[in-house]
Amino acid sequence: MNQTTHRLALDDPQALDEAVRVLAAGDLVAVPTETVYGLCGDATNGRAVAGIFDAKGRPSFNPLICHVASLAMAQRLAVFSPEALILAERFWPGPLTLVLPVRAGAGLHPLVVAGLPTVALRMPRGPLPEIAGRMDRPIAAPSANRSGRVSPTTAEHVLRTLDGRIALVLDGGPTAHGLESTIVGFDADGPVLLRPGPVVAADLSEVLGRAVGERKEGSALSAPGQLSSHYAPHGTVRLDAERPLSGECWIGFGPDPAEITDAAAATNLSPRGDLREAAAHLFAALSRFDGPDFPRIAVAPIPREGLGVAINDRLKRAAAAR
Repeated sequence: MNQTTHRLALDDPQALDEAVRVLAAGDLVAVPTETVYGLCGDATNGRAVAGIFDAKGRPSFNPLICHVASLAMAQRLAVFSPEALILAERFWPGPLTLVLPVRAGAGLHPLVVAGLPTVALRMPRGPLPEIAGRMDRPIAAPSANRSGRVSPTTAEHVLRTLDGRIALVLDGGPTAHGLESTIVGFDADGPVLLRPGPVVAADLSEVLGRAVGERKEGSALSAPGQLSSHYAPHGTVRLDAERPLSGECWIGFGPDPAEITDAAAATNLSPRGDLREAAAHLFAALSRFDGPDFPRIAVAPIPREGLGVAINDRLKRAAAAR
């Protein structure tokens, strides 16, 4: 695929009109949400959905998240249980994706659900709900990067791997959370956390009045973002490092060790040890060291609590064997 990728500031008066025009023609647009930039296509248009997989180099068995304009639109696409409805009403718009039984006649292209009987739905903050509302159809939108690479939190990150592969990028500056949405599914026992994210398990349990289950390691793919190797920069990643070895790049958290001077290059997710700040900076840090000049990356330990669960999940996938 080789085309000219145009870039428009999100506050340009023509930005949303142009995005709707491009999407209605079956082409692709990168749009910022509060989590990361999404690679958007009409979820009912086979050419657009196939274009997403082609642009990303994404395995066809990995389903896509559909973004909606409203709860009413979501209910036309999926069957909501009472608990799913509670979560949607509490956390939408926001960084929560719900995996629900797809409704008969939903009109989604089969590639969106990747052969599963469920569909992943989200109503994000940002321009996507308005775009979906103007089109009166859901927007399929995985992260706007080549599959398995670092998720994009700026328009520059999008263009690094997708320039020439998509028609348009709406530049809204850095995203707020910098970490993809929490994903919750439902089984016979109730809600299950399929992917940790900005809405943490304690938030979900408080709203539902009961504990949320966890996905069993090694179970079949049921939602986006569950591949073992994902979010990977070019070089190898060493986790829970107390200090950088000579020649390694360093991604710190909290006070840096004295040996940081041995690092080839260094950044810190949050010198004060704030997990929210670290989550917002994670993909930008991985993206900074995503290239052949940075063959080895060491990452400081991140507490495995609250948002740290989601951060460690992404780091584990970044470090997985490829």
